[in-house]
Amino acid sequence: MTHATGRRAVGAGLILAACLLASGPGAAARLRPAARTVPKGLAGREWNTIPTQRRVVALTFDAGANAGGVASILATLRRTQVRATFFLTSAFATRFRAAALAIAAAGERLGDHSVDHPHMTALTDAAIRRQVVRAAEQIRVVTGRDPWPWFRFPYLDRTPRTIRAVNAAGFVPIGATVDSLGWEGTSGGITAALVVRRVLRALRPGAIVLMHCGANPDDGSTLDAKALPTLIRDLRDRGYGFVTLDALRG
Repeated sequence: MTHATGRRAVGAGLILAACLLASGPGAAARLRPAARTVPKGLAGREWNTIPTQRRVVALTFDAGANAGGVASILATLRRTQVRATFFLTSAFATRFRAAALAIAAAGERLGDHSVDHPHMTALTDAAIRRQVVRAAEQIRVVTGRDPWPWFRFPYLDRTPRTIRAVNAAGFVPIGATVDSLGWEGTSGGITAALVVRRVLRALRPGAIVLMHCGANPDDGSTLDAKALPTLIRDLRDRGYGFVTLDALRG
């Protein structure tokens, strides 16, 4: 290699580095996407329970519309020494960065909830993959934490085809044993007491409980956050402990 050729190579490298910096955090990582595969034994279905006879439940919180209940939820989890799994859209992580960072800093498990909460059944397989992979990248950039391998379909809207597409991206779809319906708010006729009753009626070993981080946009209520202290107490009174979704990996 001549000196002139070497200078050109160095210059090209500097230009590439500058372009990566200009593209923002994570640009270099996007040029070298890590191959992801579904953990052994977890492909081919959406998981609505954790297969176990142990009296444990997994509390999960979807984060998409807003962060109205995050501070209260994290305070309750910290006070009661319970860990949960939080499914973030990357739009949430970007728009409510402080809340996303607080969830990560609290040591809670993160999951992928798509980029912007579309109905995945209306998308092509390629578009589904982009929603999953781009959301995971952006969540990592914001929080420094990896949501792999857990994914929750927006609206729980899924088909065998969309499940296969999510698996092809290396992720495991997570459904729920019970939806608390706290997201419907007081304007939807829901109360914190009803949230607790719904969860307890569906209680079983390995139950996955679906709740939400946000406030209802019509009435401002955060019923899942409000119900959480009583729910944790009542679950413990029934002999139940708490796990994150990593329990699915044994």
